[in-house]
Amino acid sequence: MPANPGWNPEQYLRFADERLQPVIDLIARISHHGPRRVVDLGCGAGNALQLLSLRFPGAEVTGVDGSAEMLGKAARSGYRTEQADIATWRPEEPVDVIFSNAALHWLPEHETLFPHLLSLLSPGGVLAVQMPAMDRMPLRQLQYEVARHGPWADALKGVSSARGLLPIQDYYRMLRPRSVGLELWFTEYVHVLKGPDPVVQWAMGSSLRPFLDVLPEEMKPDFLAAYAEALRPHYPPLEDGTVLLPFRRFFVLASI
Repeated sequence: MPANPGWNPEQYLRFADERLQPVIDLIARISHHGPRRVVDLGCGAGNALQLLSLRFPGAEVTGVDGSAEMLGKAARSGYRTEQADIATWRPEEPVDVIFSNAALHWLPEHETLFPHLLSLLSPGGVLAVQMPAMDRMPLRQLQYEVARHGPWADALKGVSSARGLLPIQDYYRMLRPRSVGLELWFTEYVHVLKGPDPVVQWAMGSSLRPFLDVLPEEMKPDFLAAYAEALRPHYPPLEDGTVLLPFRRFFVLASI
């Protein structure tokens, strides 16, 4: 993941099973007969590294991330890690598979980023990417709405979270001429969450981090309470206390 915001591995992994399913689904779709070098770009806490190693036995699997906190967790998996800004990272030699899960949507200028990543692949290489497509959903929209109102408004002025994705046609146009194979698809997962205000807890591990990172400690409880109140009509608890969180994700598989 990018160097900012200040990632908390424990909070992010609070919903590890739910966050892992898109990883499993994307890895299963990667077609490469014998990669030697596999990189998880924006590896976070490293929960995909073992799965990549199992999928491609014999490959050197490396996790790259900008967060020292996340890499500290990833390093415990026993796989090679490298701290770097994933927006400017370049390998010492071409890579066979570049895998990136829920990281590239934090970066700008996808028009140049995605062709750049393709250029880092060896012949026959594969770029496999998953990015949340939630920027128009209440989970994300209400972060900005709540941030604009209340005593924290001045402190949060100008703060933004992960960027919205480009239109799907743009990804096709930038990747199709540079690829011999291209697959683009959306999947919406329905996460079954438990506990008090679980959607807030989910957001605290990812998209809400930029807001919490700049808020004074004394403002955080009231800000989180206001966000929780705004979310409840959109993600109401069911009779058994369960909260359902529909979560849409965009997948890219490009081979050269």
